Amino acid sequence: MTTVQLFITCLTDSFFPQTGEAVVDILHRLGINVDFAREQTCCGQPQFNAGLRKDARAIAEHTIKVFENAIGDIVTPSGSCAHHFRHNYLELFEGDSTWLPRAKAISERVFEFTEYLVDKLNITDLGARWDGTLTYHPSCHTLRGINVDRQPRALLANIHGATLVDLPNAEECCGFGGVMSVEHPELSAEWLKRKISNLEASQAPTLVVTDAGCLMHIAGGLSRQKKSQRVMHIAEVLNHQ
Repeated sequence: MTTVQLFITCLTDSFFPQTGEAVVDILHRLGINVDFAREQTCCGQPQFNAGLRKDARAIAEHTIKVFENAIGDIVTPSGSCAHHFRHNYLELFEGDSTWLPRAKAISERVFEFTEYLVDKLNITDLGARWDGTLTYHPSCHTLRGINVDRQPRALLANIHGATLVDLPNAEECCGFGGVMSVEHPELSAEWLKRKISNLEASQAPTLVVTDAGCLMHIAGGLSRQKKSQRVMHIAEVLNHQ
């Protein structure tokens, strides 16, 4: 039996455990054993993005130690965390003959969830069913950071009963951007308004995302504006039977 390691991410663990449960349910139905290393922590992306490289490196070293002897690929329901493993870890340890090879070995095992399903398992139809209209927001790190876009769209296109419509200006950032939303709150708020306006223009009641940051940011904006639309992680939608 194939075994994978689940890297759950901070936001999913703290705010959206149902996303992690959906990932595990789907992988189990596909006959894959899912291990969860309890020693795992944040991947260090917030610290890296804030310029706290010493702190980011300490977290990265811990994460590498946790996963380097674990069996199987590392699957995460977050394009931004996958991007951090693949790109920022290599930057953190550039020129380090001891840690760079270990960072590279980890980075080569990391897959964003939809990427793993489509590119590794060659699966685009999970037998999911959704009676309604869906639209998709491509998270920045998923789309531009790791070039994953075809995969979630292929999975959504094969959801039985669902109508998938385009989100206007879909490739625009939702305004979360990790620490950017903290450092530039006014800019973040304006981007969020644009994203919600585009969601309304799509007339879809449900927006699908691949990253918990986007989910939290957009859902929070919808709640504050007392809008009826909802935001869901793609794993939850794909787990809907």
